[in-house]
Amino acid sequence: MGIFGFFNKEKKETLDKGLSKTKESVFSKITHAIVGKSKVDDTVLDDLEEVLIMSDVGVETTLKIIKRIEKRASADKYVTTNELTKLLREEIAALLTENNTQDMEDFTVSESARPYVIMVVGVNGVGKTTTIGKLAYQFKNNGLNVCLGAADTFRAAAVEQLVVWGERVGVPVVKQKMGADPASVAFDTLNSAKANKADVVIIDTAGRLHNKINLMNELTKIKNVMKKVIPDAPHEVLLVLDGSTGQNAFEQAKQFTAATEVSALAITKLDGTAKGGVVIGISDQFHIPVKYIGLGEGIGDLQVFRRAEFVNSLFGE
Repeated sequence: MGIFGFFNKEKKETLDKGLSKTKESVFSKITHAIVGKSKVDDTVLDDLEEVLIMSDVGVETTLKIIKRIEKRASADKYVTTNELTKLLREEIAALLTENNTQDMEDFTVSESARPYVIMVVGVNGVGKTTTIGKLAYQFKNNGLNVCLGAADTFRAAAVEQLVVWGERVGVPVVKQKMGADPASVAFDTLNSAKANKADVVIIDTAGRLHNKINLMNELTKIKNVMKKVIPDAPHEVLLVLDGSTGQNAFEQAKQFTAATEVSALAITKLDGTAKGGVVIGISDQFHIPVKYIGLGEGIGDLQVFRRAEFVNSLFGE
């Protein structure tokens, strides 16, 4: 089976539907920009640059893409506008590959680390707790024993929401009283996970960006306490970003990568926005792999990010 052989029709339809606003309102403009032009010239490239920036790919990443296309067009001497879309698709896919984004077959974790501990970070409102619930659902569907930790103890709603997700998915949630020490919750969660032979532990954390130093100290404390139970925990720090916020998602990524060592990204709410290009820009600017994308409100609408399928969906293939 090829690398994308497992990417079934239902998942493709969800991806196409989820990215339709970006495709229709932004990437379709690429076609309009080159209609009636026989070859790629400076005017076409200027139009392409504008379209990419409008789609929240970001200025730096856009200029990088344009430069690469210019180089290829120059090497080939003559590139038609019909070939431009193919070039653009190839260069964006290549950019995602270079920035450590690897395609996974499904919702799996390393077998060498059990329980595999994921610490989830992100500001309030980006879909962090919902993403945790959906991740738990997908992992459980793949036969993994999952445990959740409600370490966002500063918002009662966050704990309650995680408990609801735990009940909905059928996985245990470790919690303490409102205002409890988040590191203490993480400690209890890992001990419980070890005792119950969990395969995956997902720890929710507070989404406050009021002070980078405080955020850094809090996340560092949670990490250090977890290491007392599992020395190499957390195995993954997953930053959840709201794709619909466009450039604001870049700023959030900047804040969190400065505060802690983020190892993977989940970009949510792509179905409700025309700013899907943010996935490309954030991956390029922060050199952190995009692991999951949120494409709807359904429990199964969180997908493993696959470069070729994502790019092909944007370009209507």
